[in-house]
Amino acid sequence: MKAIVLLSGGLDSTVLLYHLMSQGYEAKALSIDYGQRHRKELEQARAIAALAGVEHRTADLTGVTQFMQGSSQTSVDVDVPEGHYADENMKLTVVPNRNMLLLSVAAAWAISTKADVVAYAAHGGDHSIYPDCRKEFIEQLGKAIEIADWHTTRLLAPFAEMTKGDIAKLGQALRAPMELTWSCYKGGERHCGRCGTCVERIEAFKLGGIKDPTVYA
Repeated sequence: MKAIVLLSGGLDSTVLLYHLMSQGYEAKALSIDYGQRHRKELEQARAIAALAGVEHRTADLTGVTQFMQGSSQTSVDVDVPEGHYADENMKLTVVPNRNMLLLSVAAAWAISTKADVVAYAAHGGDHSIYPDCRKEFIEQLGKAIEIADWHTTRLLAPFAEMTKGDIAKLGQALRAPMELTWSCYKGGERHCGRCGTCVERIEAFKLGGIKDPTVYA
């Protein structure tokens, strides 16, 4: 079985890559440059893929960044909000239609290489803030991908009902290099420890009962 894994360089997608490899999948990793402020995640994705020994490619979608404005991740005039993901201001981190774009590129690579699945690491904690991580989105886009070509490729989101703490525990069991992963949205050289994704990262290691390997500013 062959899989194309969306690898952002973050905790969730890194554990997903190692999870699929442990399930016997021949995996390839795809990262997307969509003009995100936290470009350091792309560097980490390359390092993670190299360590895992899988083919890794980066797709340049910076040409569409102009159509994905209003998010703190793609608009320099929007400050990255600080606090917990439960806070209303965290909607500023939503990049319009991001996952559909990313998964479309991944599906194209999967279809052209006759891969069986495309996988991304949407998880249970994402549902309230990111519409393109909801079960409904996964189901409907999965149907579209399956009929997009004569070669059938399925969409996998095995973490859709898991918490980030569960993912951290799985990562430890799989010996995934979580110390190499990047979460912070602010784009500095160290995790800020204050933005929503940093707060979620800190909670994940705490809830998972795992020592946090992250160096925070």
